[in-house]
Amino acid sequence: MNHGMTARSDLSFVDQDEINQSKVVRVGKSVQNANCVVMVPPKEFGFNAETAADNEFQHQVDLDASSVKQKAMSEFNAMVEGLRKEGVQVVEFDYPSEAKETPDAVFPNNWFSTTHDGAFFTFPMACENRQREVRPDALISSLNAAGRQVVSTDNLLGYIDQGAFLESTGVMVKDHINKTIYAALSQRCEREALEDYAKRIGYHRVVSFQTALPSGQPIYHTNVMMAIGEYFAVTCSEVIPEYERRFVVKSLANSKQVIDISLEQVNQFCGNILQLETVNGDKVIAMSQSAFNAFTPAQKQQLATHGKLLPFDVSTIESIGGGSVRCMLGEVFLPTRSQAL
Repeated sequence: MNHGMTARSDLSFVDQDEINQSKVVRVGKSVQNANCVVMVPPKEFGFNAETAADNEFQHQVDLDASSVKQKAMSEFNAMVEGLRKEGVQVVEFDYPSEAKETPDAVFPNNWFSTTHDGAFFTFPMACENRQREVRPDALISSLNAAGRQVVSTDNLLGYIDQGAFLESTGVMVKDHINKTIYAALSQRCEREALEDYAKRIGYHRVVSFQTALPSGQPIYHTNVMMAIGEYFAVTCSEVIPEYERRFVVKSLANSKQVIDISLEQVNQFCGNILQLETVNGDKVIAMSQSAFNAFTPAQKQQLATHGKLLPFDVSTIESIGGGSVRCMLGEVFLPTRSQAL
């Protein structure tokens, strides 16, 4: 393949510099895993009719709004406490309530991302009521207060005017070690914006592909069917068309142990997991209790070789919000002001 060229069918593979991929250098702390996350309390949480248009994982339940928020907040608090107990830094990002609510604010990973060199990016969200979640100045203040340094800021919000969207680490699953982004294309993941972002952060490869649920609709967010850790990858190959499947799996398997999950397991959020690092450098894998229960014993054994499994009961948030543990975690790769947190 020529450098800087793109081979396209429905699957897009962009390799800007294959030569630089010949060696992977690991220095200091893990390149792949964050040891700090942003979490947003679900104080306005509820069924979001706007996002339900293309998120088949959302369900309306027979509970009053107050009970839903109370259950969601209880799940959130237990997850924050559990992560902190294991040694993961959690930045709780609260915000003042406004006239128009943000029912999906509990999923902050869709509107921002950070890099090891201190860059803070803001992304174009597809739904209007989710665009209201984007509060970069307030979040940067919270990150600074938590000892994390934002060196530069950038955004892709101009794509909204073009009707193009890129919902951050919801639609992009990153192999940071190999500077590769995997992305299932959908109305929430526009190819031009995706490749633009990859160039901005200096990632050499973009592997974008189609997906299809039994309804014929694409997966709304890549991170419900794929997760990438330091030395492993979880993916649901059956939702990728056959002509693209082999390439995607082969690309993952080049440097990862691939754990293939079924569509039934995707529905239990087995793909929506995240490997993190503690302040002591230990690895943990955060997931929902639903996902933990749905993994086979053999799969759990495989995953446990890559970190302690941390299941959290977020069943209310999963069912109503259509997102799980990984969606609730906005990774923070920003440098710290001091050696110790």
